[in-house]
Amino acid sequence: TSEGIFSIAAQPVPEWLCGLRLEQYCHTFSEAGLKTLWECRELTAAQLERMGVALPGHRKRILRRPPPIPPRMTPNRPPVPFTPTSVTMARTLSHVPMITTNPAAQTRSPPTPAPRPRPENLSLKETASKQQSGEKPSPVSPSVSSLSSSSSSLSSSSEQFHLYEQCSSPGQAEMGAPPLPPKSYAVGSYKEPKVTPRTRPPCRPPIPPRATVSSKTMPLPKSPSTLRSLIYQHRWVKLDADYLRYFDSEKDVYSKRIIPTSSITGVANVGDQKFEVVTHNRIFLFRAESDSERNEWVSVLQDFIGPARMRPGHELTLNPCVTSEIKGYLELRGLRSKLYTVVCGDKVFLYKNAEDYKMGIGITSIDMNVGNVKDMDKRAFDLTTPYRTFNFVAETDQLKEQWMEAMRDSIAEALSNYEVAEKIWAEPANQKCADCGTTKPEWAAINLGVVFCKRCAGEHRSLGPSISKVRSLKMDKKVWTDNLIQLFLVLGNERANQFWAANVPPSEALSPTSSSEERRRYIIAKYREGKYRRYHPLFGNQGELDNALCINVQSSDVCETLALVFCGADVNCETGVPDLPSPSVLAAFHGQNLQVEFLTLNQTKVAMHPEHYIPLPSITHNGFLFKTASMARPITERKNKEEFSRRWCVLNDGQFNYYESDKNATPNGGLKMREIVCLVVNPPETHGYDHSFEIYSDAERLYLFGTDNPETMREWVKSIAKSFIPAYAEELLQQDFERIGRLRYKDPLNLESSRVGWFCLAASTLHVCLEDSHGQDSIDLQKLLELSRDSEVLVLVERGRTLYIEGERKLDFHGWVAAIQRAAGSSGDTLSQQQLTEGDIPVIVERCIHYITQYGLTSEGIYRKSGVNSKIAALLEAFRRDARSVWLKEGEQQVDDVTNVLKRFFRDIEEGLFSQEAPTVTDESKRISQYQHLFNSLPRVNKATLRTLVNHLYCVQRFAELNQMNLHNLAIVFGPTLFQTDGKDYNAGRVVEDLIQHYVIIFHVNQHQLKRQLDEITYIIKLRDNLNPKTGPASGDFICTVYLEEKKETAEQHVKIPATMTAAELTFEILDRRKMSVKEKDYWCCFEISEKEETERPLHYQERVLPIVHSLGVDSHLLVKKHYNMEAMLVYLASKVDMTKHGMLKFKEERSLLGLTTGSFNDRYFMLNHTSLRLYKDVRSNRPEKEWPVKCLKVYQGIKKKLRPPTCWGLTVVYESEKPEKQEKQQWYLCCDTQTEMREWFATFLSIQVRSNSRATSRSAPLDTRMGNVSLIPLRGNENEMRNSVAAFIADPLAVSLISQSQWPQCNHTANSNTWLLLRPTPPYTVLILK
Repeated sequence: TSEGIFSIAAQPVPEWLCGLRLEQYCHTFSEAGLKTLWECRELTAAQLERMGVALPGHRKRILRRPPPIPPRMTPNRPPVPFTPTSVTMARTLSHVPMITTNPAAQTRSPPTPAPRPRPENLSLKETASKQQSGEKPSPVSPSVSSLSSSSSSLSSSSEQFHLYEQCSSPGQAEMGAPPLPPKSYAVGSYKEPKVTPRTRPPCRPPIPPRATVSSKTMPLPKSPSTLRSLIYQHRWVKLDADYLRYFDSEKDVYSKRIIPTSSITGVANVGDQKFEVVTHNRIFLFRAESDSERNEWVSVLQDFIGPARMRPGHELTLNPCVTSEIKGYLELRGLRSKLYTVVCGDKVFLYKNAEDYKMGIGITSIDMNVGNVKDMDKRAFDLTTPYRTFNFVAETDQLKEQWMEAMRDSIAEALSNYEVAEKIWAEPANQKCADCGTTKPEWAAINLGVVFCKRCAGEHRSLGPSISKVRSLKMDKKVWTDNLIQLFLVLGNERANQFWAANVPPSEALSPTSSSEERRRYIIAKYREGKYRRYHPLFGNQGELDNALCINVQSSDVCETLALVFCGADVNCETGVPDLPSPSVLAAFHGQNLQVEFLTLNQTKVAMHPEHYIPLPSITHNGFLFKTASMARPITERKNKEEFSRRWCVLNDGQFNYYESDKNATPNGGLKMREIVCLVVNPPETHGYDHSFEIYSDAERLYLFGTDNPETMREWVKSIAKSFIPAYAEELLQQDFERIGRLRYKDPLNLESSRVGWFCLAASTLHVCLEDSHGQDSIDLQKLLELSRDSEVLVLVERGRTLYIEGERKLDFHGWVAAIQRAAGSSGDTLSQQQLTEGDIPVIVERCIHYITQYGLTSEGIYRKSGVNSKIAALLEAFRRDARSVWLKEGEQQVDDVTNVLKRFFRDIEEGLFSQEAPTVTDESKRISQYQHLFNSLPRVNKATLRTLVNHLYCVQRFAELNQMNLHNLAIVFGPTLFQTDGKDYNAGRVVEDLIQHYVIIFHVNQHQLKRQLDEITYIIKLRDNLNPKTGPASGDFICTVYLEEKKETAEQHVKIPATMTAAELTFEILDRRKMSVKEKDYWCCFEISEKEETERPLHYQERVLPIVHSLGVDSHLLVKKHYNMEAMLVYLASKVDMTKHGMLKFKEERSLLGLTTGSFNDRYFMLNHTSLRLYKDVRSNRPEKEWPVKCLKVYQGIKKKLRPPTCWGLTVVYESEKPEKQEKQQWYLCCDTQTEMREWFATFLSIQVRSNSRATSRSAPLDTRMGNVSLIPLRGNENEMRNSVAAFIADPLAVSLISQSQWPQCNHTANSNTWLLLRPTPPYTVLILK
């Protein structure tokens, strides 16, 4: 053993890497000084990455073979990931008794076969011929021989042993491998009880070799695990170099069981025509058709377990470039249990469970060279083969994506062919990516002549086939003709890059670790724009380029042809020779096959930029700045000077570095200019240093710099901005910006994909340079129609345009959102600093005038009445905070409150509406001329605002017969307001009166438009009068039949149901018609009765009746009767501290939506709170099986008798979805154990729904002295107001019931919506306060 250890430890690294198919790293390990396997024993993933092993899959494969370990007695083959030795096998199997009838035999170790040389060719015919010639078969180990010699005497004992083990350990017995849908396999594979192998870290099974050494297939009966007897089932058994498999029939492709030959430790005859295969943990029993056939199988199997299988050359390794692997449980549709699945290399292995995987016994394996992965609904996906479709279901969507990606990589690996890749890599320059330098690139652009890695291939594909024709070195074998391969060997990445990458700045070069965004920018600049190419001396002279191409294709210089073609030469130009019309024909005539190949591939090339690329001048700047430590969070507090450190900062060649001092050569840190995504200039004195700016990087880091010199900061900001802003967005640098940077945006016409744009915020204007636009665009943020944020998207809506700004990085995006919202709001107290409309009118002015025009022009004394001060102040503050989000609605705001808000706004505005004093000339014509001059001299916003306001006042005075506000009255109100004189300047009122009276002349108004405006206002007033008549009955009422106490002809009443009628009003009318007297403890209520469902539901007193009537079915009606449980329900609710309820109920669904397949009631745990009803499987469950919003539920008392409820106290619950596009209705049933429990659940339901309804409506229900169940009055106010209300009610119930609606809202702001007062109007008065 020691000699074996030292021999493996001394194995050379090149030999080891060749076994891993990673020979490309031999030079890398040699440079690192690693020559033997022993020296590599402490390698880590980080060290391998620094050495140049960039692919994670290559690092995994290197680290998966830790050196050195004792040699195995058998090689590790899939799926056997344990490490058995001869001693370990004997020890493991010693725990399994072989014979149960002989106590002495129970302590005997199981047979261990002696190693036997493996023949090179296992021919069954040769074995048979040896037996016929009298030669003995291959010797068997003593243990196996002894077992074979006694097999006849112990055959029955062996059967008893299997029966005994099956009966004694039924939980461990295997009832057959699970069938693979859609085909059902018969049960019946036999095994011994499971023996736990020695613990070892799991490893994935290696891929079996594709060429088998030998194989044998034959139908054999196999014994299943059955009780009391052994019943053999016919199986088609196949043996090759790696697996012993058995199938249902010889036509099956996927097996029922796979047994790795590497796990077979012994084969023995156990009776007539029977033999057993012994593995490390199980014994499989087979029976042949004859003894000769049995001997033939035993002989072949014994050859497979010979010592020749331990040769290092037979140790299986993974195919190269396998970078994806995954293992875990997947649900296979059609099975009740999940299967343990392993994706490894070019195969997918299925195991019954993880234990079988550890023991190496699998169900089947799927060759991925014929597979295809297809995405299905939700978490499902299909693995399709020509023989069967495997429907897998992952546990989560994220795991589904990982499984699909791993299987697709496995398919790619299975279809890979290294023949072309090896030929291309024969050119040393082609062993590294032409763009980023990654080793062993597997993709190429056949028309560009470059080879690149997988990550760069994705960016090449985005260029389109007209620019880069991407092909795989391993999968597109048909494309790679001998001429094309030879072309790549002649060109090579090094010579191709002498043209493509002749002028790459160091700051823009790629590395193997570059991000996708960096690769995209570089590859677009390199191949689409030709930014880095070496320009041909004839560049720009089309005729000379074409002539040079025709001359060059006659030679073998393909590099010159590449330079000519991609500098503008036409591959289809005229050659001047009639018989040879094109360069490709000319090249073929001269026998230049490589030239023909190259020209053919570039027949449809896209022309590049016709001008030379002139690189931008390098920005250089240096000096001292004060810097804080970089942060990953936004700065929310002021930074003092003590938190800054003085640093020498240098900006040069796209790199910003900072040093300890100007004498240090090693920087403390730095960042590349292309990493900067945002630059922010802070207002003065934001931090300890008066002037500061912030830099945000794409790595989510924030850098804060400060200085006391404003000129120093301006120079730094200008230099940094010039360094990272692209050329097409340089116009943004002309703005005096506070924030500039890169964001992603979406066009409303293409919301699927986002693009990059450059944004600059200056004051209240957002300047934009989009990727596909020419020049700069700007958005006035104060004039936005809408500004909203949805998750990580900021929506800016202008008239005719919508812009969606995305947050690519949270750190700088949150700063952008806050800055844009701040700039879009009111930034000061002058008119120009308000949020404006498209016509430069403050939003507050326009919305107040619009509301008053709609609802207040007929209000008597408009602008003279005072509103509620608290409401006026609150509304004015809301407008100042964000006027765009304030919408005035009838019923929510009073006209007098809105008029006072408008007056107070003009009185408080800085600098006033007028910038000059009012004219005092007595002559009317001169005054009008001075008014016109005054109007024209006003600022833009003041002018638009004054015109709008005077137009509004002119309309108000035109309807003075309705509102009693003539010219004089309006002038008295608005003169001091607009001139801010507090009534001291009497001339101000005269000026306002003149402006209104001469409105048409002063403002040059089109009289036709003014007349149309007045006609529209007149129409609005008439329309409102028609919709809201002062008196008169409503028309179009619905007539409904309502019953009193019971459904019979003598009890029915036909009632008109207007749209506004509530359940309380309906109950009043029915009782009034029948002249019913209400006793002391009577609670009357309107019920919705369903005869078909045998249920009833009391309507809430504020519930509108008309929608209920329209929804009634043929077997439903309305019934007014006493509610006998109301008092008990009210007492229960009064005792509740919080309005929740939970407990066990018997549950049944009308349709099986939760997987409950039985028709009976099932115990379930329910939890009801103020928002939702949740269903749990039991009390201990953490996650609910179902959840419904309470507002979508209707609860009825009673359950249909045909459902056979276990108790007579039940509730029927109906759920109706609120979404109009997806109407969904569910119905289920709940049974309680007692009537009290049912009453409590129903009361809790009603109470929660009543509270939600009370929050949604502000209208109070009318009270009546005869109605006990509608006297729920919301108490709004403090405790004293509550006591006063109760006292007032006791003194005069009718006075309290007739409290006007206008008195209630006065205490809305101090309301407690969860407090209710229960009043019983009839003596003796009862007061019950409900929390």
